Amino acid sequence: MPTTETLTFPPNFVWGAATSAYQIEGAWNEDGRHPSIWDAFVHQPGHVRTGETGDTAADHYHRVPEDLELMSAIGLKAYRFSIAWTRIVPEGMGRINPAGLDFYDRLVDGLLARGITPYLTLFHYDLPQPLQDRGGWPNRDTARHFGDYARVVAERLADRVDWWITHNEPSITAFLGYLTGEHAPGKHNPFAAVAALHHVLLSHGYAVQALRAAARHPLQVGIALNLSPTYPATKSAQDLKAANFADDVGNRIMLDPLLKGHYPEGFARSWLWRCLQRGLGWRPRQLIQADDLKIISAPLDWVGVNYYTRMVVRHVPVIQVLPVQPKGSEYSEMWEIYPPGIYDLLTRLHADYAQTNWVVTENGIPVPDEVAADGGVHDARRIAYLRAHVAEVRRAMAAGVPIQGYFVWSLVDNFEWAYGYAQRFGLAYVNFQTQRRILKDSGTWYGQVIRANGLPADG
Repeated sequence: MPTTETLTFPPNFVWGAATSAYQIEGAWNEDGRHPSIWDAFVHQPGHVRTGETGDTAADHYHRVPEDLELMSAIGLKAYRFSIAWTRIVPEGMGRINPAGLDFYDRLVDGLLARGITPYLTLFHYDLPQPLQDRGGWPNRDTARHFGDYARVVAERLADRVDWWITHNEPSITAFLGYLTGEHAPGKHNPFAAVAALHHVLLSHGYAVQALRAAARHPLQVGIALNLSPTYPATKSAQDLKAANFADDVGNRIMLDPLLKGHYPEGFARSWLWRCLQRGLGWRPRQLIQADDLKIISAPLDWVGVNYYTRMVVRHVPVIQVLPVQPKGSEYSEMWEIYPPGIYDLLTRLHADYAQTNWVVTENGIPVPDEVAADGGVHDARRIAYLRAHVAEVRRAMAAGVPIQGYFVWSLVDNFEWAYGYAQRFGLAYVNFQTQRRILKDSGTWYGQVIRANGLPADG
C-alpha cells in the first residue's frame, strides 16, 4: 500500500536478505560434501513438479565473490544464510570435513569485509542422508547429533558470527517431510511427523546449549518459525473452533514449547498426541522424556518470523479443519497476498509472548519474472508486495512490538523445493543456464529503502 508520509525505522534496524544452502549452493557432491535427504529426494522421479534438482541451483558455491558484490550493490546490512550439515559433518555424525568449514569461513570473512552482518542458520531442511537411514528426525538420536554439529560450527565461526538461528521452520521439516510427503524424505506417517517435530525442537535445545558453551562471548541465539495468523471463514462457533485448532497446530505447536515450556492444550488433547504418549502406532514408548521441555524452552535472545500469507479455515467433519481461499483476494503464484496479516501476527505474538524480541527473517513473493527487451527485470508486483509488508511491520512497531530487523526472501532466484525453479523469489534474477545475475527493479528499490532506512511517501 502506498504511504502518505515517510515511514522511518530506528537507527539500529537491520535490513537483510535470506537464502538457504540447498536452494542456492549447488556443488552437491564436491569437496567432501555427502548427500542430504534432498539430494536423494530430488533424484527420485515425481518428487519435484518440474523434474529438476538442486545439483547446481544458483551455483553459489563457486560464485561467492560475485554474490557478495551483489549484496554490496543492494546495500544489505545483513545476510541470512544456512550451513549445509553434510559439508561439515558428511555422515551427520563423527568425521568433520575441513573443506566445508573453510567454505563458510570465506563466506563469513567476505561478509564482514563488506560491513554485512552474518545471520547463520544451522539447519534448513537438509538432513544428512545417513541419519535418515537411521530413522531421521523421528529417531531421538538425531537430536543429539544435531547438538554435536552445532558445537563444531560454533567452535569455528562463533568468534566472528554473533547472530545464530538453530532451525528454519521446524513444522515444515516435520509435517511436510513426514506427514504429507511433499518435502524430503517424503514420508506419510502422522506418528512419525509428531515425533519428528518434538525431536527437532529438542535438537534446537541441544544446539542452544552447544552454542552458549562454545562461544567466548555472548551470542544472539534464536530460531526461525513459519507463522500465519489464523482466521475463521465465518463467524460460526464451529469455524471459530476450527481456527483455534489450526492456530494450535500451525503456530502454537512451536511457540508454546519454545517460549512457555509446554505444548498447546488443544493439540495435547488430540487423539494423535494421546496415541504417541502411550506408544501406540510408533516405536517410542514415551515421546516426551524428563527435562525435554526444559531443554526445548532454554532462553532465547530473539525469534525469527517467516511470514508469507494468512490462514483462513472452516470446520469440516473428521479432519476438523479445511483451509479455504477467500474470494476477492489477490493471489501470487503460490498464496493469497494479505499484508495486514503480518501486522495481526506480530501484534498477537507480542501480546502472547511479551518478553520476546522479533526479527522478520523471511518475507517475499514469487513472480514470473522475465528479462525485458532493455535487459532489465521489471518486477513491479514484488515491489508492491514488499512495500505493503514493510509498512505493516512499521505499523506493528508503532504499536509497541519490538522488531529488530526485516529480511527479504530471497537474495537470488533459487531452487524452490518441490516447485523446482518455476517460482522466482529473488531480488536478483538468475539465468539458470548461464548463471548470470541481473539485479531486478525490486533489488534497486530495496537498496533505496535501506539507504533511507524507511519507506518514503508513496514509495
